[in-house]
Amino acid sequence: MAGADIRGVVQAPTAQLMGPVIILWILWGSTYLGIALVVQTMPPLMANGSRFLAASVVMGLLLLIFKGPSVFKITKAQFRSTAILGVMLLGVGIGTISLAEQYVPSGIAALLVAVMPLWIIIFRVRAGDRIAKLTIAGVAIGMFGLILMLVPGGTTPVSGSDLDVAIWSFMITMSSLSWAFFSWRSSRYELPKNPFTTTFYELLIAGIFLTVIGLIFGEKWDFAIISNESMYGWIFLAAASVIAYAAYVWLLDNASMSLVSTYAYVNPVVAVFLGWLIIGETFSTDVVIGVTIVVTGVVFVVSGERSKPQFIEETI
Repeated sequence: MAGADIRGVVQAPTAQLMGPVIILWILWGSTYLGIALVVQTMPPLMANGSRFLAASVVMGLLLLIFKGPSVFKITKAQFRSTAILGVMLLGVGIGTISLAEQYVPSGIAALLVAVMPLWIIIFRVRAGDRIAKLTIAGVAIGMFGLILMLVPGGTTPVSGSDLDVAIWSFMITMSSLSWAFFSWRSSRYELPKNPFTTTFYELLIAGIFLTVIGLIFGEKWDFAIISNESMYGWIFLAAASVIAYAAYVWLLDNASMSLVSTYAYVNPVVAVFLGWLIIGETFSTDVVIGVTIVVTGVVFVVSGERSKPQFIEETI
């Protein structure tokens, strides 16, 4: 027996899902630290654009070797869909975070992204889906915690002022909203049958998009000032782009959105710990309280989703 969630996605057996889910938990939680290291001495947009381009080359070579050139053949509609998702998920999403982490600590950035499951619930309500009371309570709790984290003065800036942190924290929140919306809508797009082909095109398009936007905004490479830490961060991010995003795309086609979105409240724990351990990020009492409330709200959301029937039973 298997089933489909509200998006019509049939969930694969749990044993097949946990590997990709754990990859998202660990690798995406670590990428916030990687971005923080990269933006210290590299141009934020072009650095992330180049790592997506590098990742697309690796993914393309693997596809060519194991599947042959025919795997790259897609329709115009499929290309349009991969372009939209590549730009809105990776381009806007990661581009905004990379700019923001010049001012906002990496752990705080991860925590602001943690509200993603709350946006998903709001979209579902707008679509007429019936939502459990526990889930609605979780959204309200999470939003209250988000407000606490956005209050100026609660976070020590990486650079700039409290106003810079407040502005970029808000931008990360809007980026999370965009990521949630297009993830929720993803099953309605016509995508290539092979999820790794989808990953290849999305990485390629996001890389081109961020590189072009970086050039427009006047970013330049200065290889004389690039530190070893930034280079290590870039290499890690390029590798994580291939592995983690491929896992994410596969999960969107094979798992319920509620399970996929669990990475959003595991990632912050990983990001906060690594930020504190490796680059000495600190947090005020207000932020700790806000963090606790947000994570509690997201846990309520996922618990509420699991407390009611998640799938429409089907015989396979």
